[in-house]
Amino acid sequence: MKYKLTASIGAIAAALTGVAQAQVDTITVTAQKREENVQDVPIAVSAFDGQSLQERAVTSVAGLANITPNVSLDAGTPFSGDPAVISAYIRGIGANDFAFNIDPGVGVYLDGVYLARSIGANQDLLDVERIEVLKGPQGTLFGRNTIGGAISIVTHTPGDEFSFTGDVTTGSFELLQVRGTVDIPLSDSLKSSVSFSLKDRRGYVKRMPYPGFENYNVEPIQSMRAAIYGNEGDYEGGTDAKNARVKLLYDDGGPFRATLSGDYSYSKQSQLANKVIATNGLVFAGTYNCAIEGIQPPAGDMSCGGGPPPIAYAGGIGGLNWVADNPAIFGVNVDADPYNDRLPYDDRFVTDDIDTTYATGNNVARLENYGVHLSLDFDVTENATLKFISAYRHLDWDVGMDLDGSPLNFLHTSFTTDQWQFSQEVQLTGSALDDRINYVFGGYYFVEEGDLHDFVTFAEGLLQVDGPNYLKTKNYAGFGQIDFNVTDWLGLSVGGRYTHEKKQFEGAQSDRNGLNYKIAQQFGDPDCAVLVPTISEACRIAQGFPVPGDPLRYYIAGIQEKSFNNFSPKVSVQVKPADGIMVYGSYSEGYRTGGWTTRLSNPLPTAPDFDEENATSWEVGYKSTLFDNRVLLNIAAFTTKYEGIQLNFQQGVSPTVQNAGDARIKGLEVETVFAPGNGFSVNASVGLIDAEYIDVLGPAQVAANPLQGGIFPGADLPKTPDFKFNVSPRFEFDPGNGATVVLLADYTHTSSMWNDTERTFLLERPSTDILNLSASYQEPNGRWNITVGGTNITDERYLTTGQAQIAGGQIYGTYSRPAEWYARLGVNF
Repeated sequence: MKYKLTASIGAIAAALTGVAQAQVDTITVTAQKREENVQDVPIAVSAFDGQSLQERAVTSVAGLANITPNVSLDAGTPFSGDPAVISAYIRGIGANDFAFNIDPGVGVYLDGVYLARSIGANQDLLDVERIEVLKGPQGTLFGRNTIGGAISIVTHTPGDEFSFTGDVTTGSFELLQVRGTVDIPLSDSLKSSVSFSLKDRRGYVKRMPYPGFENYNVEPIQSMRAAIYGNEGDYEGGTDAKNARVKLLYDDGGPFRATLSGDYSYSKQSQLANKVIATNGLVFAGTYNCAIEGIQPPAGDMSCGGGPPPIAYAGGIGGLNWVADNPAIFGVNVDADPYNDRLPYDDRFVTDDIDTTYATGNNVARLENYGVHLSLDFDVTENATLKFISAYRHLDWDVGMDLDGSPLNFLHTSFTTDQWQFSQEVQLTGSALDDRINYVFGGYYFVEEGDLHDFVTFAEGLLQVDGPNYLKTKNYAGFGQIDFNVTDWLGLSVGGRYTHEKKQFEGAQSDRNGLNYKIAQQFGDPDCAVLVPTISEACRIAQGFPVPGDPLRYYIAGIQEKSFNNFSPKVSVQVKPADGIMVYGSYSEGYRTGGWTTRLSNPLPTAPDFDEENATSWEVGYKSTLFDNRVLLNIAAFTTKYEGIQLNFQQGVSPTVQNAGDARIKGLEVETVFAPGNGFSVNASVGLIDAEYIDVLGPAQVAANPLQGGIFPGADLPKTPDFKFNVSPRFEFDPGNGATVVLLADYTHTSSMWNDTERTFLLERPSTDILNLSASYQEPNGRWNITVGGTNITDERYLTTGQAQIAGGQIYGTYSRPAEWYARLGVNF
């Protein structure tokens, strides 16, 4: 059995604020749709306030990973190209893709509004009041696609008086960040706030020219289809982002309150940092290398590179519009023309430095993301409140990424997404029988619509993917939970949520190069003897392409539909044997809806789909504040049955989604805060987890091989380390002039984990030791403060994401950021 020891103890308690304070401060949360002390909530919740996040230099959702138990959060997923995309896993359950057809396994909420896409979910933590990380299925109160858990971001509430808080930060890689929040009271009952941030930082992976490349020929990237063309400088992994939020709060002390907020973010920056780790001579790489050398096997012989015969390059490589836009390259390195030679694709492009690359293609990620949110609260009685939450959000995303690490057009991906969503939630919360009963009932409506258009260039256009996809989702739900305090020491909670969802989808993925037809022509198919200027219907039918008159389209025509119905219950028992101590046990369920696989590289007669997944979890927990509130100790043990797991698999060159089978996840978390006094505190926690498959469907099994560990019963789940430990000592003191000095260290040890489903050895993340340090000084009146610090002090480098594109010819990934320093000047008035 394998275990995972997880830690991150700043997660429960806010940092101490008084020099002589000898008690831990706990946070008020809304994990059960009402305000409660986090220690009174019978759920494993990690909560952070804005001050503790700033002290730990956590500036985005992904930054919570090291300080939150049983949570893995990475900025970016394979070939997404943008760190604004999040890969989120809680207790072994999550998703590692950004495609529109794949729903997250961990729900991210912004002021109570669900962010339906993983694109943009790695939110910049502007003006954050607190963040709550809820572990385990949260299907009852938060809904579908919170099967792993939920991350709730709560932003700043406008204050009663005019004030301004801001800071300027500089640091490694030419970092410049400016942030500010201003509270502006407009009247006694109407208050407002405006927050903004600007962040610019150079990337850490350097693009270098390949020596001697000027002696070779290559088609410009503009000769291949792409969602966007652009090169944001000579580095990858940079940041250039702008964010703003405006809030209006109406509260005259009466029964009605309203909050209207709007947020906007825009970034246009370099791609997610990428490094080619290895290349191979298989399939596309081998075919291309053989083709430029003029090696042509006999008809029917697939031995050259193990893939399509090189003659497929003879008719012109795929370009913008048709199968012969670009010149043929077969035999160019052995003909009489010395000016048309092409570079082979092999290990010559694997540099010795993980922070360098020979990439020359697109290097741009652009995201525009905004939303409007209206919350109306009515006190219908002294003990009951009716709340309406209405929200509209929209994102527009374009990204172009060079994944092959070379000056060739060998693996370039680009995507464009246009998505909007609208949600309406109604909540009735209240209490009865002298607060012995607390309840929440509600209804939820959600609709989203949009498209994702994929463009992928393989092997100088040998395969030229053009994949428009349209999706629409409608969701209706009703939910409720009743908490009954039977006695002062015994409580019961019962809840459930019923959801109905309908999805629509149409995929139109195609290959602009017509590779299937070129192979058929080479093998002597009489129906495909002539391909230019048109491909005959007889040839289309013979090759299995499903749409009459559209010979390059892999997907069948028409709108596909799927409906899902689910009931997710929750039952909990709480026992309070003494003041400050609670023991609880709970049973809960969650689920994630299914969908369709969109990334095809061969025609199919049906639209391939996948079903929903389900999680059933039992949890027992202990929460306490002891020794006159000097010690906080929380323990949670859980076991989860995880069924119908949706995972990404490589099928040839196509990353597809399918139901893999079932898993059993067992774990233990211990979190503690010790505050002996005199400004000193220590946060620490340990935990154990065992997450492995207990049943794997035949089509999903991958045998162990020289490159990969494989998928089979007993294998580990991805993105789930066996062991994690975090400790964070903090010391606050007065240097003698009434000022405040805070010294903070944050150390996290994480055992190794698999970054991909097939458990590719070169993509395995080794065990890591991350150390962050900071020191801050606040002048006696609190008007200004200065902080200096460093992240990843020991320069620990590891892969955060990656893909084994074996058929395409390479294994690549993104390395973590190196050691960095920063200095921040803050003001308050």
